[in-house]
Amino acid sequence: MWPAPHAARRRPAAAVLGALAAAAACLLAGWLLAGCDGGLFGGGDRLDAIRERGRLVVLTRNNAHCYYTYRDAPMGFEYDLAAAFAESLDVDLELRAPAWNSLIPSLAAGDGDLIAASLTRTPTRAARVDFCQEYLRIKQRLIRHKSEPRLKSLDDLAGRTVHVRAGSSYESRLRELVAGGLDVTLAVHEDTPTEELIRRVADGEIELTVADTNIALLNRRYYPDIRVGLDLSEPQSLAWAVPKGERDLRRAVNRFFRTIMQDGTFAELYDRYYAATEVFDYVDLKRYHQRLESRLPQYEAVIREAAAAQGFDWRLIAAIVYQESHFRPRARSHTGVRGLMQLTLDTAREMGVDNRLDPAESVRGGTRYLRYLHDLFAGVEEPDRTLLTLASYNTGRGHVLDAQGIAASQGLDPDKWVSVAQTLPLLREREYYKKARYGYCRGTEPVRYVERILTYYEILKREAME
Repeated sequence: MWPAPHAARRRPAAAVLGALAAAAACLLAGWLLAGCDGGLFGGGDRLDAIRERGRLVVLTRNNAHCYYTYRDAPMGFEYDLAAAFAESLDVDLELRAPAWNSLIPSLAAGDGDLIAASLTRTPTRAARVDFCQEYLRIKQRLIRHKSEPRLKSLDDLAGRTVHVRAGSSYESRLRELVAGGLDVTLAVHEDTPTEELIRRVADGEIELTVADTNIALLNRRYYPDIRVGLDLSEPQSLAWAVPKGERDLRRAVNRFFRTIMQDGTFAELYDRYYAATEVFDYVDLKRYHQRLESRLPQYEAVIREAAAAQGFDWRLIAAIVYQESHFRPRARSHTGVRGLMQLTLDTAREMGVDNRLDPAESVRGGTRYLRYLHDLFAGVEEPDRTLLTLASYNTGRGHVLDAQGIAASQGLDPDKWVSVAQTLPLLREREYYKKARYGYCRGTEPVRYVERILTYYEILKREAME
């Protein structure tokens, strides 16, 4: 059951979402102007060697935004990108995770074919490796505890201590600022992950640290007491790196990124890991972390049992229970749904639930209903199958079917959540709901519902990994 291993997958036809579409278009335009050959001379035969051996060896990092395993399944944004690239070459994927300062030396020594590790392109690194085209644009952001005073300008850093990982782009930037006269103390940590330094800020162990935008926003979910503050840098590029002179491999990577930017695969993968990270509700997340300690233990055993019986990850079920009732067994909404899993009277009867206010009955019945909905989406690949199931649990399968129909009529893949998330909100508009079999739907609500559950689920997964 989801999350399944994110093996290399076929490219979907989903459209790129919102601002990400604009960003992708800008990147694509830049590539078309600049070309993608990686230079007029050089070459190298690494791409041929990869195909001949039937294996792509990728150097990466074992962390929440690159590559990790959960329930014995590999996943992570960089992992999924690398798996898709390996599939495009029709080869297997092998991952290696050396120490941070060993990434570039390991590449130069021939221990890997490329680096896919959210690596920032800097002049110093560009002298040692060949960077491919960027796939994300980020800024370096200062991270402080919410109790610390807000920093309005770089001058406010005077007399402060900033903790960063040795050899990082953060260290380079801070040393530039110090050389320019900024009075700041730099505390350098050997191979300490950025996420660990963020945790230390959240726990009040250190004053300040630095993180790229994507890492900073992602970690607010796990540590709601941090504040993502002042920009430390101008926009910078994240890109994969190949050994010097490997023009053909670099060109293949660039061609791969152009393709997934155009067909929506990049948007889908980005959304899988970074969906709604810009949305930050401190009160909600803080309360969630507190209730994981104060309320979840009362119901964890029955959640685990019900999830195992139906083949779900228990942490996903726990996230649903929290979204539905905040772990309150007597919860009741204005629509009449009740209990931990907020079952309607009809659904409760169908699932054999006699007392919706009984925690065990509610969880077992709600999880059985989730399995029923999940089975109706047989043939849809994960994780989209589960995401469509969650939306159906919230708003009804009929409205999801209507949204799938709209997606198909617009040339989108109806079996992709990224498509249905675009078309569900259209069911608020008369132009669409008057033609829909199941009529009007407050379509933004199930989209937000799924996003919140994924956020709660990711937090539980992160705690399990820690």
